[in-house]
This record gives sequence, structure tokens and C-alpha cells, in this order.
Amino acid sequence: MIFIKKIGIEILVTILYYSGIPSLFRELIQKNRVTILFFHDPKVSIASRNFRWLSDRYNIISLDHYLAARKKGDMRTLPPKSMIITFDDGHIGNYELLRLVKEYNIPITIFLCSGIVNTNRHYWFKYSELDSSDSLKILSNQKRLNILSESGFYPEKEFGYPQALSKDQILEMQEYVNFQAHTVFHPCLPRCNDEEARFEIEQSKKQLEQDIGLAINALAYPNGDYCARDIQFLQNAGYSCGLNGGHGFNNEKTDLYSLNRLPIGDGDNIKLLAIKASGIWAFLKFFFRTPKTRSTTQMSKKTGTPLYSETGYI
Repeated sequence: MIFIKKIGIEILVTILYYSGIPSLFRELIQKNRVTILFFHDPKVSIASRNFRWLSDRYNIISLDHYLAARKKGDMRTLPPKSMIITFDDGHIGNYELLRLVKEYNIPITIFLCSGIVNTNRHYWFKYSELDSSDSLKILSNQKRLNILSESGFYPEKEFGYPQALSKDQILEMQEYVNFQAHTVFHPCLPRCNDEEARFEIEQSKKQLEQDIGLAINALAYPNGDYCARDIQFLQNAGYSCGLNGGHGFNNEKTDLYSLNRLPIGDGDNIKLLAIKASGIWAFLKFFFRTPKTRSTTQMSKKTGTPLYSETGYI
């Protein structure tokens, strides 16, 4: 069944790619909107290919460029088909991207987990003893931590080698890379209680500014999940924006604390990159949601708002 599904997806991807629809999306829908992509830890060869392909078809701008246009209230300062490229977590492999950033002259933003960078601590979702991290994402934060602890993992545990960037690497990259916040230890914020969520949001900014000397104005929500409470915490902490992991594009009306991003798999081929970067893939996933998926959007008892973003195309 899995094999058949994989073949079906490959056929669909091939049909979409050669149909010309990605080009239509790019030239008609994305032309006057800002597209934000996010990666995690791609190999240098794949990142090089992606940077080259995207640069030939989009105008790559920095996150700060977009925020400045929003603050000024004049999106006309942005080029057509503007695209922002981001990376989540701060994986040590991101250091190898520096030469590509210089070579292609591409501004990128890397969102750092402040409690993991410059340490030998590891990302909980990469812990080798876990069969899958997905099942833990739907649990309360405390229950997730308890299960991880029982398997031998806790957030402050130091291992024999780093998984995240060091301070020296960040400082070396800082001239060419925009570093921003991704919480302290990468919990699912809506699964945190108020104290936990506030700590993750406020402390991430504070640690990155005080310990590394970065200027932090943005936070990418881990897993793209957030609620109204978390937006309030971002505003109180002095962030200028928050980025989700849903679907859709951005314009002058997009809520700055719910900026839309499109996920790209670190190993995606060019066909998938073209389809996902155009927004088609996210659109199809959203449009063909099953009734079960639609019904799982949970509501906050405190605010009455969705715990997970249901952002759309604008």
C-alpha cells in the first residue's frame, strides 16, 4: 500500500510539474505577493541546486526587507515574485551553507533554538530512542517531557557531540545570515501551559541577544503551531513578527504575527521544489483535507481561537 501511494504521488508530481501550473502560480498569483519558504538541514549539494533554481525564478529578499516595507506601508518597494528563504532549528549542518550564501548572494534567515545552540544538547525530535516524534507533538508539554525522560532524554542533557551551531559559527555567519528565535527547546507552544510558553518565547530572545549579541525581532513557531496567547507573549516580549508553518502567501494585510510559510523537504527533488515553492502542494493539501483533519482543529478554552493556524491564500 505504501509503495502504491508513493508511486501515485510521483505520478501526480510529474503531471503537475509538466502541466505548467507552477509557472502560472508563479507569474499570476505569486507575482504581487511575498512567498516565504522554510527548510531545515539540507545537504550542501541540494541547497546549492535549490538556491540556483529559486534565484532564477524569484527575487530573493531578506525578512527584514519585507518587514521594513510593511512598517513603511509601501509594498511597492519590493520586487515582483519576492521570496524569503528561512531555515528552522539552527542545525550544525547549516554552517556549510555560508559559502553558498556568499556565492549566490542570497539573504537567508535561520531560526535558532537558544537552549541548544552553542551546546552539546540535542533536539528532542531527533532522539534516536524515539520511534517517531509525531505522536509526542499532540501531548501536553509536560507529558511529552515525562516520556522523553523515561527514555533517557531531557532538554539540558549534554551529549558527546553538538547537533546545533556553535556561537563561533553563528558569529562568523552573522554578516551574511539573519539569525532569529525558534524558542529555547522547541516545544509545541499550544501544548505548553502559560508559564512554559512565556519562558520559551521570552527567554529565547533574551538568551540570543545577551549570550550571542544578536538582534532578535522574529520568532518562528515550532512546528508552525501557535495560539492567540502565544501571539500576545510575542508582542509583550518585543518581537516584530511571528512565522507559522502553514500555507499561503503574504501581502500588506497579512497579520505580522502569523506570517505564512511553505515547507520544503530537505531532500525534495526539483519537481517537488517547483510545486511546493509555487504554493500548489500546500493548496492541494488544504483543499483536499479529510473531514477528520478538518475536525481536529482544537479551540483554546481561554481565547476561543484555534490552537493551530488555519491561514489561507490571500
